[in-house]
Amino acid sequence: MAMFKGGSSGSRPDTGARGQAAEDAALAHLQRAGLRLLERNYRVAAGPSRRAGEVDLILRERDGTLVFVEVRARADASHGGAAASVTVHKQRRLIYAAQHYLQRHATPPPCRFDVVAIDGGVLNWLQGAFDVS
Repeated sequence: MAMFKGGSSGSRPDTGARGQAAEDAALAHLQRAGLRLLERNYRVAAGPSRRAGEVDLILRERDGTLVFVEVRARADASHGGAAASVTVHKQRRLIYAAQHYLQRHATPPPCRFDVVAIDGGVLNWLQGAFDVS
């Protein structure tokens, strides 16, 4: 677990700025752990104006494993907290985007889905949070 400070005191930044700050904190934490960033905000379209899926961060472990990361932040852990907000529907969208990303590999490497949950400033990295099955 690590501490995260998002936003500024006295004012509430917009959702996009909070999300960006959470992703920045998650990325820094994962890079300190030895992962290398490959893509950020990888998006797949379902049509001209609809997104089918997005992966916040795609990184590579030292052993070659691709890690698809969803970053979620909440002011506190009420209502299940940030990790609980990664619903089955959201997981499907992440898996869809990851499958699209993997099409560029003739032989896909080992992969996993992680969640970085930030609740009230506390960062928790959940490795292998869910899988394709």
